[in-house]
Amino acid sequence: MSATILVADDDRAIRTVLNQALARLGHDVRMTGNATTLWRWIADGEGDLVITDVIMPDENGLDLIPRIKKLRPDLRVIVMSAQNTLLTAVKATERGAFEYLPKPFDLRELISVVERALSAPVSTADDEEEVDDEQLPLIGRSSAMQEIYRSIARLMGTDLSVLITGESGTGKELVARALHDFGKRRSGPFVAINMAAIPRELIESELFGHERGSFTGAAQRSAGRFEQAKGGTLFLDEIGDMPFEAQTRLLRVLQEGEYTSVGGRAPIRADSRIIAATHRDLSQLIRQGTFREDLFYRLNVAPIRIPPLRERTADIPALVRHFAGQAAKEGLPAKVLDEAAMERLRRYRWPGNVRELENLVRRLAALYSQEVIGVDVIDSELAATPSELPAASGAAADEGLGSAVERHINEYFVAHKGAMPAAGLYDRILREVERPLIVATLVATRGNQIKAAHVLGLNRNTLRKKIRELDIPVVRGLK
Repeated sequence: MSATILVADDDRAIRTVLNQALARLGHDVRMTGNATTLWRWIADGEGDLVITDVIMPDENGLDLIPRIKKLRPDLRVIVMSAQNTLLTAVKATERGAFEYLPKPFDLRELISVVERALSAPVSTADDEEEVDDEQLPLIGRSSAMQEIYRSIARLMGTDLSVLITGESGTGKELVARALHDFGKRRSGPFVAINMAAIPRELIESELFGHERGSFTGAAQRSAGRFEQAKGGTLFLDEIGDMPFEAQTRLLRVLQEGEYTSVGGRAPIRADSRIIAATHRDLSQLIRQGTFREDLFYRLNVAPIRIPPLRERTADIPALVRHFAGQAAKEGLPAKVLDEAAMERLRRYRWPGNVRELENLVRRLAALYSQEVIGVDVIDSELAATPSELPAASGAAADEGLGSAVERHINEYFVAHKGAMPAAGLYDRILREVERPLIVATLVATRGNQIKAAHVLGLNRNTLRKKIRELDIPVVRGLK
């Protein structure tokens, strides 16, 4: 269907690209480089859809949105911004934007958003309270982090259950707290419980509370985490370590919306949003019979995957500056890293992810006297860690695949200092080899899954299934 689309961006190249793309779809496109002209068009009743940048010469595009919603509540607004932070995504959503797109954007995705905006029914929801806190809980402007910011912005106005997955140290609790702090339950408590840190026999009492005399040592009634989280958010960390019998009770809460305390009879109404997180592969646990499949589907209503730091190395400089700034506020000496040192950090594998990087930055601030940290210091700090990426040249580059895999497996046992690593090593190693193989093949074939399947020797449907199972992003912008 043809529509009049108002585009405001002070970048002439972006206006030209949008004009050509939208005009080819049959839309009438009106373009301007400032907010004043855009507002005049809107006030005159023109346009069926608005696409606006945030930073313009005369006014911030986000500040226009409340005025637009007040004057013309049915007019949809799509926001674009090079200020790719969580706060930008949250503010755009809370002020009433239909969608937020970080720059540089994928043109096909923008066209899809335009089509949805023109066809979606009008919402009658009231505007949420605006968030002005500039203290960002999450750091990074990589494309992987942009997807997380957009997910948080979309989910903050809902009570949907969220399952956050990611390796240890990636910041799963930070994402959970952001969902709470920017959500509609922000005035309620945020209660966290780590399933791996509670003895199995005490899990049900910790979650649901217990009555006096319900077991030996229960001298008085105790409220559980569900009761403590009333009106707020309950964060179930390391849900993959939850005992099977406790999973059954949790499933009933999610299904029925009520529970009973240990030793109690009267049902208690549950009133909290559930956010769960795990570093484990729940699909593997389901196959092993240690995690309930029906509970997985109840928790996985809205999944968010946190990428490991090695997949978002572009964010390392911003993270280093952030952690160095935090250390300085706590009284430690201010430090900066030279470019060679920063490049060394980008090449490191980061088995401990963001948590390991934070510890390193604090250690640099505390133990070294020089204000500018060079690559020699970083080399000495990382020298004892066996989990680095192989070098691009030299002996490591000539290492055969079998030798590289053998070395990588040996590192698991070195990392555990002689103790056996957690069960499931066979599937874990296969996954770590299989995923980069498929990703590299898709990149080499420019995203053509037919060609990739042929190169890999797989059936195309099998390749598609593996792409879904391994959470491999489709190569964007390519056919």
